[in-house]
Amino acid sequence: MAGLARSIAAAILLLWMTTLGLAADRVIIILDGSGSMWAQIDGKPKLEIARESLRTVLQSVPADREIGFMAYGHREKGSCEDIELIVPPRAGSAAAVSAAADSLKFLGKTPLTSAVSQAAEALKYTEDKATVILITDGLETCNGDPCALGKELKAAGVDFTVDVVGFGLSADEGRQVACLADNTGGRYIQASDEQALRDALVETITAAPAPEPAPAPQPAPEPEKPEFNFMPAVVLAERGDPVTDGNSWEIYKAKSDGTRGDYVTTEYGAYKGDLEPGGYIIVARYGEARTEQKITVEAGQVYKPLLTLNAGTLIIHPRPSEGADVADGAAVVIAYPGVDTPATYYGDTKVVLPAGDQKVTVRIGQGEVTETIPLTAGRIVDKDIIVGVGHVVANAYYTAGGDKADGSGIGFKVFKAKKKIDGTRQEVAYAYGPDSKFDLPPDDYVLTATVDLAVVEQPFSVKAGEHQDLKIAINAGVLAITAPGASKIEIFDPKKDINGNRKSLGYAYDEKYQAALPAGDYAVVSEKLDNSSKESTVTIKAGERAELTVQ
Repeated sequence: MAGLARSIAAAILLLWMTTLGLAADRVIIILDGSGSMWAQIDGKPKLEIARESLRTVLQSVPADREIGFMAYGHREKGSCEDIELIVPPRAGSAAAVSAAADSLKFLGKTPLTSAVSQAAEALKYTEDKATVILITDGLETCNGDPCALGKELKAAGVDFTVDVVGFGLSADEGRQVACLADNTGGRYIQASDEQALRDALVETITAAPAPEPAPAPQPAPEPEKPEFNFMPAVVLAERGDPVTDGNSWEIYKAKSDGTRGDYVTTEYGAYKGDLEPGGYIIVARYGEARTEQKITVEAGQVYKPLLTLNAGTLIIHPRPSEGADVADGAAVVIAYPGVDTPATYYGDTKVVLPAGDQKVTVRIGQGEVTETIPLTAGRIVDKDIIVGVGHVVANAYYTAGGDKADGSGIGFKVFKAKKKIDGTRQEVAYAYGPDSKFDLPPDDYVLTATVDLAVVEQPFSVKAGEHQDLKIAINAGVLAITAPGASKIEIFDPKKDINGNRKSLGYAYDEKYQAALPAGDYAVVSEKLDNSSKESTVTIKAGERAELTVQ
């Protein structure tokens, strides 16, 4: 299963390498949020594979790349209008996109044609280069024509393309959405199984790139002129060894007032260059540390300036508890001196920072710890940071020891056990679907499990380093209703209140409706377009399925 997730991540990264790196300036990723994403591949929900793949890929995207994120079918069941641009295209949006994908619900329809059209408009595709990357596990379900849309967008756009990842589609289904990519000059990648995707990646990644044109011949240097007149070096601290890998040099013309003028070049590593006579500002960068120096180049002279970053190396290993493995998904936020916005890294973190006190915050799930770490120029600080959380996996069961609930209507919320003065509890975290995972600080909690119309609470406690599986019995069954010709089906509590009204528990605008319900008696009403209605009663038993036809 891990191989498939890596393969899908590689496929999406391949699309970005060819699309973001070579053509498009701005990109919107569209993720299928329909209910079919709960389907599993090798025992793992497709939505989890998609989330993990996005998270992996986004960590490799340059911070200055402008990326947006859109989803459909993630807020309402049965709606063709449920399309949302959650993260507008902007630089440095990788963390926001990952967070948005992690928080999605998956429950609706697949209006992929309309979503691509809206993404193109958001990218101003008729004015600028633009690319849409669509990740879908299903076909259009809202009467859109993706093939026709592809032609329209290509005709009106400025270097506009759509790349499509068919996630779990059959070959025939893939052909029905591949036209959207083909008609815009984009690419379609079939991600139906691990081996097929691996073969596709081998074929595309190892394809030899077109050779670059040979550089124009340069005149031979004059004998008296040295090959290089500029050979800078950079060190972390005074009397330290020069940095020769991973560093960069930015060179600008110097204005008469000593400020930066026109940009000249950016070089990397152990740089040797030949600069024309004149004034320059040299900026050296390594990790998050930088320094600059002004020099004046004169004809016939060789310059070897030494720049000192006054920086050290910080290595952080985020762990959920003492002796635990490093948490790859842990967020490591470092507020280093001289910047207003902290930098965020994930998992094992190694970074060069300006010397000084480093405020490091590590977050694992709902656990968070902050430490201030002194960093001396030229030194390496290698440190474990223990967040102190326990790991919880939650599942709902119709009865104790019975069948596990695995549909799309499953949700869990975690609250502090201690009530506030107004009698409510503080919500701590939430998740959707079976095997919902939580990393929580030690405390007493209450877990609310929801399966369709059945809701139960269960208290539990968390200890640091403890792993526990919460199996919540909801004492419910499943009711499947069929009402031929109905425009609406509604389920009521059969008992009337003092005013003669019954409480509505759930409804669907359809001829069929299925939901989990607590064990007990219920009234079911079906309505037709002519306002006629039929009513039936039904008894639900815990752990059992009841099928009811309302004529």
